Amino acid sequence: MDFLQIFGTLSVTQANAPGRVNLLGEHTDYNDGFVLPTAIPQHTTVQLSFSDDGQHHFYSANLQEHVSILDIHHSPSGFASYIFGCIEILKQAGYTIPSLNVYVQSSVPIGSGLSSSAALEVATLRAIRQLLHLPIDDVEIAQLAQQAEIHYAGVQCGIMDQMASSLADTQHILFLDTRTLERHILPLPSRTTILVIDSGVPRTLASSGYNQRRAECEEAAHLLGVKALRDITDAQVTESLPEPLNRRARHVVTENNRVLEVLQGVKPERFGKLMNASHTSLRDDYEVSVPALDILVEMLQQTPGVFGARLTGAGFGGACVALVALGAEKAATQVLEQYKDAGYTGKILVPNFEVSNAA
Repeated sequence: MDFLQIFGTLSVTQANAPGRVNLLGEHTDYNDGFVLPTAIPQHTTVQLSFSDDGQHHFYSANLQEHVSILDIHHSPSGFASYIFGCIEILKQAGYTIPSLNVYVQSSVPIGSGLSSSAALEVATLRAIRQLLHLPIDDVEIAQLAQQAEIHYAGVQCGIMDQMASSLADTQHILFLDTRTLERHILPLPSRTTILVIDSGVPRTLASSGYNQRRAECEEAAHLLGVKALRDITDAQVTESLPEPLNRRARHVVTENNRVLEVLQGVKPERFGKLMNASHTSLRDDYEVSVPALDILVEMLQQTPGVFGARLTGAGFGGACVALVALGAEKAATQVLEQYKDAGYTGKILVPNFEVSNAA
């Protein structure tokens, strides 16, 4: 059903925002660290019109779910919590937001670590900005979206997902310093492409160990006497911490160093090794992988034409990303057959995904 069928009126405006895949820099953003995401071709579209009954009405075409907000003091759950959060955060920023009809349609895979929530938040804020001509730039859009997710969806997320959805494109990779918001547009190593494959194991951030990992990192930083783990550059320093804080901190420090190495420019073989090391660290030190992801990543790493692979997103299921030589995209089909033989069901999430290799 389209907008007119749901709301009985035509939409006034619409906006979209992409999902993202993170190549390196996992669980570093809420530690004021460095990340290396890129946008994916799939995106979320939000259409808007004014509601004439004083209530907000949200509809998800993917879920075929209609939510009406009768009590503005009671936050809804599910997909509506992200939209409601964006509206409330705008109000807190001093903007007057009228009652709205909101129609959402998305091609971003849900529960796979590709930031479907950030795409929804950024698309919602972009649409409201257009509708009401709000003086908000793209960085502010990302910051507002982050606050919406923290305060209304209950996920203590960093800024990476929202910044990637708001600022990145599918033609480049984005280096981002999450403390200063300094950013650089980078090319991938020459003659490479990106594969994103779903493990078939869904994950839910709010009910996973995500918030626990963030709390552990904050405790580790406190014990080390720094504002954030970003301020530690030597992994040896983390050995003074008790278990498991030493391993949590070691992951963050080594992951930041991997991203900074890419910033200096590396060849495909080295980029791949850094991705492999990242997965090992996420599996062993940060403990956010699951057996299915480990199997899928290992199969990719052993496939000719694949330079490296790792889980992407918060973990606890979801997707993995691989750096692959141009012309070796069929490696994904081969790996999925092996993965099926091992008793799992995966799928290619982002086919024919080539980021710009221009210098």
